[in-house]
Amino acid sequence: MKKSIQIIGSGFSSLSAACYLAKSGHKVSIFEKNSVVGGRAGQLKKEGFTFDIGPSWYWMPDVFDRFFKDFGKKTSDYYKIDKLDPAYRIFFEDEILTIGDSMKKICGEFERIEKGSGTKLKAFIRKAQDNYKIAVNKILYKSPGISPKELVTKDTILRVDRFFKSISQEVRKNFNNPKLISTLEFPSLFLGAKPSKTPSFFSFMNFADFGLGTWHPRGGMYEIIKGMESLAIELGVKIHTNSKIDKIVVENNTVVGVQTKGSLIKSDIVVSGADYHHSETLLDNKYRQYSETYWNKKVFAPSSLLFYIGLNKKIKNVKHHNLFFDANFETHAEEIYDNPKWPSRPLFYVNIPSKTDSSMAPERCDAMFILIPIAPGLEDTTTMRNYYFGKVIKRFEEKTEQSIQNNIIFKESFCIEDFKSEYNSYKGNAYGMAMTLLQTAFLRPKLKSKKVKNLYFTGQLTVPGPGVPPSLISGKLTSKLIQKVF
Repeated sequence: MKKSIQIIGSGFSSLSAACYLAKSGHKVSIFEKNSVVGGRAGQLKKEGFTFDIGPSWYWMPDVFDRFFKDFGKKTSDYYKIDKLDPAYRIFFEDEILTIGDSMKKICGEFERIEKGSGTKLKAFIRKAQDNYKIAVNKILYKSPGISPKELVTKDTILRVDRFFKSISQEVRKNFNNPKLISTLEFPSLFLGAKPSKTPSFFSFMNFADFGLGTWHPRGGMYEIIKGMESLAIELGVKIHTNSKIDKIVVENNTVVGVQTKGSLIKSDIVVSGADYHHSETLLDNKYRQYSETYWNKKVFAPSSLLFYIGLNKKIKNVKHHNLFFDANFETHAEEIYDNPKWPSRPLFYVNIPSKTDSSMAPERCDAMFILIPIAPGLEDTTTMRNYYFGKVIKRFEEKTEQSIQNNIIFKESFCIEDFKSEYNSYKGNAYGMAMTLLQTAFLRPKLKSKKVKNLYFTGQLTVPGPGVPPSLISGKLTSKLIQKVF
């Protein structure tokens, strides 16, 4: 039976859910508080420069392919991608490690750093690939987070130890060099948790990294959002921007619609892809599933201090993606998770998309995006932003042996207070809830409200978890729950 469905938010998970629900015949509308769609996957255009405000790594291309294939489409119908070589470069205190576009190149680089590690890496990635196949084919698309039984399969029972060992333990069992350890522990940060708290099963992210490679959509990650928006419109989805939802309206324990701009928009079903904690504040207290105490006890992924910089020259000695690990990895992680405070000497990431995509910056210029992971909930001030910009730019110049500060045309920043105001993000987190053992699958906030009939949720705070590919899957999982009922 055709139903009227209102979706709050227009990020990856919301657009995904909207497409699947529209395809199944429902009348779907999206309400976005900001002036453009995309949620945390925004875009900044200024003086001929283009920046992805949010996600900038294109991993797990098979998940994107699978999404568009579900609608008889291909990713290439909406955007083009290029495989990066090298995928990225890591700057350590005394050395630079380059991750190429093939296992042969990567194993050679590992072998250069630590004799015998190339063979060990092949075995490690084979295991990671096994985990990837199980995760994608047996768990992620089939587990709506309802029951522990979703994780109990022949494959997971045979590999149960991989859920109780950490990635950190698995890596350190096989590798001794601290640079290689940091390189292999880095992908777990995409899951929002410390490597020592992330189950080794999630080494499938290492296969996503080394096995499937790092890609770049021409024009930036926002091209994916534009493609999904186009698909949604083709399927009949109505999109309303500048439409902040003030309340999810409930009568007799059943959702009846959403309130925006003082008006009630009636609906049979409401799906919220907005921040889960914020979504529940749109309900009367008696209809909320999770208390403030619940949220406060959860481990959240880091927030970020971000800088978007237009440069009037081409910078040297860098690639598209660059990680600056010339500081202590574990100390920075502790300052995010164990003893939250502004980091003493942060690791940071520099994205220069114009190195491979000339459309991202004017001729003879470079677009530069810097990300510093920080603990959510910290005090965010202009003074602190400027202080850390000075710290990381100085290190960047030292490590890359060049001066760039006099070549800055403009600099924009984005931090905790912006995550709160723009995305209603809990404590200003950037990536949702961390993927720890006790925050996995059925232990995450539910896709379907336990207190309000016909109210659903989607996004990175629920299943499968943080990241762009999981958000696409989350939208599909929510749509499948709705389709089972209607």
